[in-house]
Amino acid sequence: MEYYSQDRAPILEALEKMKRARLVPFDVPGHKRGRGNPELTEFLGEKCLSVDVNSMKMLDNLCHPVSVIKDAERLAADAFGAAHVFFMVGGTTSAVQAMVMTACKRGDKIIIPRNVHRSAINAMILCGAVPVYVNPQMDSMLGISLGMSVADVEQAIRENPDAKAVFVNNPTYYGICSDIKSIAKLAHDNGMLLLADEAHGSHLYFSDKLPVAAMHADADMAALSMHKSGGSLTQSSMLLIGNRVPEGYVHQIINLTQTTSASYLLLASLDVSRRNMALRGKEIIDKIIDQVEYARDEINTIGDYYAYSRELINGDSIFDFDITKLSVYTRSIGLAGIEVYDILRDEYDIQTEFGDIANLLAYVSVGDRLKDIERLVSALAEIRRNYRQTGRKMLKAEYINPQVICGPQEAFYGEKESLPIDQTVGRVCSEFVMCYPPGIPILAPGEKITEEILQYIRYAKKKGCSMTGPEDMNIKFLNVMK
Repeated sequence: MEYYSQDRAPILEALEKMKRARLVPFDVPGHKRGRGNPELTEFLGEKCLSVDVNSMKMLDNLCHPVSVIKDAERLAADAFGAAHVFFMVGGTTSAVQAMVMTACKRGDKIIIPRNVHRSAINAMILCGAVPVYVNPQMDSMLGISLGMSVADVEQAIRENPDAKAVFVNNPTYYGICSDIKSIAKLAHDNGMLLLADEAHGSHLYFSDKLPVAAMHADADMAALSMHKSGGSLTQSSMLLIGNRVPEGYVHQIINLTQTTSASYLLLASLDVSRRNMALRGKEIIDKIIDQVEYARDEINTIGDYYAYSRELINGDSIFDFDITKLSVYTRSIGLAGIEVYDILRDEYDIQTEFGDIANLLAYVSVGDRLKDIERLVSALAEIRRNYRQTGRKMLKAEYINPQVICGPQEAFYGEKESLPIDQTVGRVCSEFVMCYPPGIPILAPGEKITEEILQYIRYAKKKGCSMTGPEDMNIKFLNVMK
């Protein structure tokens, strides 16, 4: 097979060649290069619709790649230091699920932090794996979950030597990194795989100023959201694997749930974004670091706010910090992060990534401009001046240690009943409750419902967090096991 250098983009080149061929389409999609849906073509543009095509010989097939997709995945593997890369068109959710379902079968244990994205717990519902939670430590002031302590992982491995894998967030939504290199060695010394959710860490591979990336730390699999910090289209992601994992089996697992009609818009965006990061990643990330450092300094001079960074590092549960993350503690001005998030959007036309009950996250990437940063800083200063409240009672966010009564699959598919939420204390939840973003469950299937958890849910709802998960969208009722 022809070898391509990193300045090539095989899928993009194949699409351009197809356009030059001026094929007459008697295949799907039915809009036929946009001619059949002029309103959509006007909205998205003819260039976009002309490459929204189906798999054909010259374009390869994501379910069984043998040519241009295979070449593009090989280039990605070289760029990210993996044995193989799979392009994913179902978002990092599908990549995380593929990791868990590759490592675990029904009844297998997986050592996992409780502050995982719901996709990891969804995977356990699908395959029947059983979680062994390592409770992340908590920063009591900031109200955020931290990384996994190496000692806690070691204890979990010692108590569960039959576990199949250890799962790590690298980094968390807030930028916190565990000691993934030491955890990977622990896992391998005990015959387990190391899986990494790098939804917020695809940029780590291209800068020596940032925490170590999972594959560089000897992880076995890593799920990357290229659409977050890598610049590709929303929903496009990658799954990286190492030499300890059989490529063919992983592909079979992916094909259980991934579409057979992969979008070439998403695939091409992965190809082009990989090329961009491979060729210009260091320069891009240096610019982002400079912008975030500037924003952090400016926000911290406003007063009350706290934009945190590497000063949090403690060598264990905060082993490192991703300095591209602009995480801001807001409770010191008497406002929850979600309240500042709402004011920024409603009063200043500034859309940040998310707010929780104590923090705000502004996602800064290669697409941001200095004048946008200055607008954000100015808005935060005005919000402090106009909305600051003192003596206001604020809920102190603490890690709520879940009582796991049974596995997620057993709870989700078991006999259940719907009860008013206030009548569920002491019962076993059979569905999810979470704030989205970030999509980390407050309650997951199989966990015991406590008054403390319900208090947190009520407070988050009152503050305006977007609550998702339950069958009852209003979260007045919860499904519990009978």
